[in-house]
Amino acid sequence: MSAPERIPPRSLTPPEPSELLALGELTVRGRVREASNAVLYCTVEYEGHSAPCVYKPVAGERPLWDFPDGTLAQREVAAYEISEATGWGLVPPTVLRDGPYGQGMCQLWVEVADGDGSADSDDGDGTELLALVEGDEPGPGWKAVGFAEVGEGRTALLVHADDVRLRRLAVLDAVINNGDRKGGHLLPAAGGRLYAIDHGVTFNAEDKLRTLLWGWAGEPLPDDALEVLRRLADQLADDGPLRARLAKLITGAEIEALRARVAALLRTGTHPEPSGQWPAIPWPPV
Repeated sequence: MSAPERIPPRSLTPPEPSELLALGELTVRGRVREASNAVLYCTVEYEGHSAPCVYKPVAGERPLWDFPDGTLAQREVAAYEISEATGWGLVPPTVLRDGPYGQGMCQLWVEVADGDGSADSDDGDGTELLALVEGDEPGPGWKAVGFAEVGEGRTALLVHADDVRLRRLAVLDAVINNGDRKGGHLLPAAGGRLYAIDHGVTFNAEDKLRTLLWGWAGEPLPDDALEVLRRLADQLADDGPLRARLAKLITGAEIEALRARVAALLRTGTHPEPSGQWPAIPWPPV
């Protein structure tokens, strides 16, 4: 009679998400076909615990003329580092690691919560974040972005929710110089959490900010955002721990541009406005 198969013991304490992503065994389950670069849906397992995740191997990245240094995967991880430094937790846990197709970005998969379709700017529990409306004004609880063609010569006003979560994300995008903030990158999760994904096109030393979240352009930054920016400035100092971590992910010139953007936001005290030197809204916008 053969001995029974030994089942590895399950740790009673689940690992931290970043530990699970970094140390766990990746198993590819499928591919996200609509993505422009290779995006693989996986599960990751470590010490008896598992979770769904996304793995973007560097080998599957398409070269971009305006991002010649480093990799998109490294920029994704750098965006997570900044998000964590703000304390807002807007980017899902993200690590750089080896996988079945070489080094790449590995990010915890976020399930989008079902909602009632309402936008609530007070408690942030609404799941409808973007809309097209008739007329020239956004209406209560919404901020105007601009007019969009909706077919047959008709236009509608594109609006986003006047939501504290989106406002914090607008600040984060200004800091990381996000060149591609689309509607499909916004993930309302259970419990009123909002996550944002796809941060490969970030941290360029030149102004590349393209976003659907222009509703607060030119308005004063909230006090909590200014406090976060002050902390970021301290952590990005020459001997700051955040700067040391970012130095492994993006170039020195990009770090200096990052510091300059934080300083400019603190100096003006306002949300940035479109520069006019670069398309302000990504295409396609979703």
